[in-house]
Amino acid sequence: MKIQDILFLVILVILFFKHKENSFVAFGLLCFFLAMPFFYFWVFFTAERLVYYGTLLVLIEILFKFIQFGIKPRK
Repeated sequence: MKIQDILFLVILVILFFKHKENSFVAFGLLCFFLAMPFFYFWVFFTAERLVYYGTLLVLIEILFKFIQFGIKPRK
């Protein structure tokens, strides 16, 4: 586990305990924006991880919205 993984887990735990409106989306977008310079400078491992983290944060927010509004998937 690299330091970026540990930092992401710490941020994820903090976001779960202090869940504010759209906070997961905001940090997800921040991860996407931070990944852009890494792709430009060919630091693919870190950039790829940041994209994974951003995607995970956005998906967690979508799941929270489904639970909050009671939207059930169609069968």
